[in-house]
Amino acid sequence: MDDPKKGVVAEPRLEKGHFLLIAGLGERFTQETTEGIPALWDKFIPHIGKVPGQMGDVTYGICCNPDGKGSFEYIAGVEISRLDDLPEQYRWIEVQPQHYAVFEHKGSLGDLPRTFQYIWKTWLPASGREAADAPEFERYSADFNPQTGEGVLEIWLPLKAE
Repeated sequence: MDDPKKGVVAEPRLEKGHFLLIAGLGERFTQETTEGIPALWDKFIPHIGKVPGQMGDVTYGICCNPDGKGSFEYIAGVEISRLDDLPEQYRWIEVQPQHYAVFEHKGSLGDLPRTFQYIWKTWLPASGREAADAPEFERYSADFNPQTGEGVLEIWLPLKAE
């Protein structure tokens, strides 16, 4: 899994994220039901470019609002500039500025669970860092192609400040 050509780049870059306002379609998932996330993206893709206040073409997959029993909300969305004319069909979340370990995923979307496994089970315990209680997200470049895996896919893991 440490091979940069397959899966995740072993050493992340550390970044200070900025405030994000993300809107899109959301559903609740558990670790056992995450195979439903691609279907959520299929529903959201026709909305890209049509979400009121959309800023740019970068897309986000936000893991947030855990219930403490193993489920979490996943929002497939885009950054927006305002909430005032957002239709009710959209879920939205404010992502506050935070410290992150940013991992670049290389390879197919089918390998994404292995990348998350590496981050949580290998990198994080060995890093001496702790995950913060904040949204974790995937950031897909504007040119990302989900069919080919071309483009840049990053996983932003929130970290507690040192």
